[in-house]
Amino acid sequence: MAEANETRDIFVTGLKNAHAMENQALSIMKPQVSRIENYPEVAQKLEQHIRETEGQIARLDEILGSLSESHSSLKDMALSMTGAMAALGHTVAGDEIIKNSFANFAFENFEIAAYKSLLTVAELGGFPAAMSGLKANLDEEVNMAQWIDHNLRSLTIKFASLKEAGQTAKV
Repeated sequence: MAEANETRDIFVTGLKNAHAMENQALSIMKPQVSRIENYPEVAQKLEQHIRETEGQIARLDEILGSLSESHSSLKDMALSMTGAMAALGHTVAGDEIIKNSFANFAFENFEIAAYKSLLTVAELGGFPAAMSGLKANLDEEVNMAQWIDHNLRSLTIKFASLKEAGQTAKV
């Protein structure tokens, strides 16, 4: 029975970490979208993913609640502050939109890895009720990472073209 409790503890910790991670994602994306002027397709996709992320947090809350657990406010706050600082750091870059895209792509892949791990622990620990919510979150993260991957070239071309034309290309 101790082994089952250990797996449950690993799962709950992972869920709390994922909840904080999604709050961090919001604190990264919201400032980005508020600054975008020349890249409406990026703004639209970020706005969509912000709504998805809010849904992911709700799914994680539901899974935690089903285990009689709740998220860690301290972890949520700490990672949200870290995310806000990361977003702020790119605002001084002359190629802010490009740097944001790199960071977002890396973060999406981090989230993908986190959800794959959580799905594995859910399977090992016998938490089948959590699988559909975690899979939905994973699918949304994979879709966002693929979108960034497929659009990075055109975004870079647009950035370079605006820069060459002497226009504001930053955001």
